[in-house]
Amino acid sequence: MKSRNHNYTLIYTATGIILLALFAANIFYGPVKIPFRDVLSILFGNGSDRASWNYIVLETRLPQAVTALLSGAALAISGLMLQTFFKNPLAGPSILGISDGANLGVALVMIYFATSSYLTTIIAAFIGAAIVLSIIIIFSRKVNNNVMLLIIGIMVGYLASSVISILNYRASADKVHQFVMWGMGDFSSVSTDKLPWFASFAIAGLILSITLTKPLNALLLGEDYARNLGVRIRAVRLLILLSTGILTATVTAFCGPISFIGLAVPHIARLLLGSSNHNHLIPVTILAGSVTALLCNFVTLLGDASSPLPLNAVTSLIGAPVIIYVIMNRRNMHYFS
Repeated sequence: MKSRNHNYTLIYTATGIILLALFAANIFYGPVKIPFRDVLSILFGNGSDRASWNYIVLETRLPQAVTALLSGAALAISGLMLQTFFKNPLAGPSILGISDGANLGVALVMIYFATSSYLTTIIAAFIGAAIVLSIIIIFSRKVNNNVMLLIIGIMVGYLASSVISILNYRASADKVHQFVMWGMGDFSSVSTDKLPWFASFAIAGLILSITLTKPLNALLLGEDYARNLGVRIRAVRLLILLSTGILTATVTAFCGPISFIGLAVPHIARLLLGSSNHNHLIPVTILAGSVTALLCNFVTLLGDASSPLPLNAVTSLIGAPVIIYVIMNRRNMHYFS
């Protein structure tokens, strides 16, 4: 027991150090070279002689790093809860169609409105995600089988995607291009004045998910066993759907649809711990999600300032090999039992 606790401590410490290092790298490094001392001076409130450097550090790099940190944690914990709830290693934040609902809201605004402000885009994404989440919650009250609920979510996602395809087919080339660019994902779209709103929703969803630690552990043993332990399955199902909906809708609305982080990171956390105990799995998943998002964001910054790399291209490079590994070794992985 002491040895296992020691290993957990090492994992927490190592992941925390990597997280701090990547967070610092995202602030101190960028396409525009700013001396280390000047960045420190700006962060400590002393500023720099160059106004452009002050703007880059405080208005671009810092909020972008915070956004990546919170987005990675939000998507990763959403994926973990859905994988545990459905006992499906390939479940992710987009599996219930919530991301597709947000995409549909944004598509309607971008394609059919002459001018779409940033605030309008966020509201449209939230409304689209909320509508799909409401549909899923209604079905969850009538469908007791989790597999059937999963299939319903996938079908709702397909319906939303079909409508988006029709909208794109009817839209002009510049509107389609605008929507495609949004769909690549971007942590830099959250400015300092919007960051408090984004952080509030993300942190609220994270806190709600942390409160579900005990029910998630009970669900690993099956719904009947969890029910005998006093777990209210319907209430837990609603809370899981609500928390994943809040987290997914928040990230999608502010940053666009971010792929693979919610799907791959929970498996990375399980591989690190070798355990399905959510008392340890939830904090490690949150840390690993933040680390992965910061790493992906840092890689996008390796390009020039005028054309940073697409975020979803980078997340796919990291996430796809993890999922392939999970599929190939699924028989040897007993993390859902």
